[in-house]
Amino acid sequence: MTSRELVRRTLEFATPSRVPRQAWVLPWAEARYPEWVARLREEFPDDLMAAPQVYRTPLPVVGSRYEKGLYVDEWGCRFHNIHGGVIGIVHEPVIGDWSQLERFHAPDAVLTIDTDAVNAFCRGTEQFTLAGTLVRPFERLCFIRTMEQAMVDLAELTPELIELLRRIHEHYVREVEVWARTDVDAIMIMDDWGTQRGMMVSPGVFRRHFRPMYEEYVAIARRYGKFVFMHSDGNILDIMEDLIAIGIHAINSQVACMGVEELGRRFKGRMTFWGEIDRQDLLAFGTMDQIATAVREVREHLYANGGVIAQCEFGPGAAPENVLHVFRTWRDLDNT
Repeated sequence: MTSRELVRRTLEFATPSRVPRQAWVLPWAEARYPEWVARLREEFPDDLMAAPQVYRTPLPVVGSRYEKGLYVDEWGCRFHNIHGGVIGIVHEPVIGDWSQLERFHAPDAVLTIDTDAVNAFCRGTEQFTLAGTLVRPFERLCFIRTMEQAMVDLAELTPELIELLRRIHEHYVREVEVWARTDVDAIMIMDDWGTQRGMMVSPGVFRRHFRPMYEEYVAIARRYGKFVFMHSDGNILDIMEDLIAIGIHAINSQVACMGVEELGRRFKGRMTFWGEIDRQDLLAFGTMDQIATAVREVREHLYANGGVIAQCEFGPGAAPENVLHVFRTWRDLDNT
């Protein structure tokens, strides 16, 4: 069974021969622990990965996403990074005053995907491939306006905000369509909705303004026979039913802060849980026994003849031996 088949059977709850896996290795880890990263990749190669971002028109970016200093993305959003190895934070709005909205344009360059190159990559790998782009309407609003102002905007709901959201959404509809026409296996949505305790906005705001956007992205993906994966940090229990109803197949979320047992009671067999193991405490400070216990709990409460992808993030603060032990524990469970 190839990696692509493993992931597909997992998403369909069709009893894969083992749990598929993916380690999210950030540049931080590659710079600090190159030997551990090499060991991890050799012992536990990923079963899924993102397709390359290959464009016929170069993207108008400045700097590098994960290097210390200023990075300006294709939308003109300015990320200031004081650490390196992770992405920075936006402090300056692209649209600071609504009078600037008329001059704002979404980046058409990201629609010029080199389809032949992407398709050749997909044909040349047995891995399950995700689209090489991130559809993120909520986070994009926060990047364009800054997070603080975006929260105010969503409370005030001015006509200008509605127009900006419309433009962001129309762009992502086109971007999803372009990627869905390639040979990738899945489209990827990424919006961080949660804090440790709950949603950053009310579920009503999500349902009124963003759920219809997600529904359209999923409808496009399904029309082309694609799966839909999503990532969100934080406690998003309040919208899990929405995500299932929309038709999202797999969610990468912080299951520890929501409660693995509670997630299993309510959603086991209805959604594939694409990781994760707690990166705030366990991966940084946990013992080997605690790591193994966390993995076993995910297996016990969330696995249903599929429905789980072994995943964790090798990022700032993570102990390399703990990351490796996550995947060794999954291997041991598959062999029992």
